[in-house]
Amino acid sequence: MEYQNPQPEAAVPGRAVPAPVPASALGRTVISETAVAKVAGIAARAVPGVYSLGSGPSRALGAIRDAVGSSDHAAGVHAEVGETQVAVDISLVASYGTPLHSLADQVRAAVYRAVEELVGLQVIEVNVEVTDVYVPPPVKPTTPGPTEREALL
Repeated sequence: MEYQNPQPEAAVPGRAVPAPVPASALGRTVISETAVAKVAGIAARAVPGVYSLGSGPSRALGAIRDAVGSSDHAAGVHAEVGETQVAVDISLVASYGTPLHSLADQVRAAVYRAVEELVGLQVIEVNVEVTDVYVPPPVKPTTPGPTEREALL
């Protein structure tokens, strides 16, 4: 049986193999709290049962921003970023009928997953505060009005 060296450059006598350069020697990476908060906010909004992030008056402003097409993905999210770890606080409004503890657990899991995969920092905690429950307005029954033809007669 013939042995094949998986690193052919190492097999050449007199040839030096370059040592891997540690990532820290190439420069420093800083990830802002705003960037982490946006990633966490997008992940939290994707969970079914989350009506919006934030609370109170900011909710009305958020609805206006969403209607215009501008959205602050970090609204209702606060992140504390260290060198290798992050803690996230999220305040949200739940849709009526959603079990709140289950919703908080799903939001927490989604934020852990997104921040660790996309940002690359270890999440040490995700605190979820359910500040309100959105109850949709009652649906007004439509009364059949006269048709165009009846209106002309």
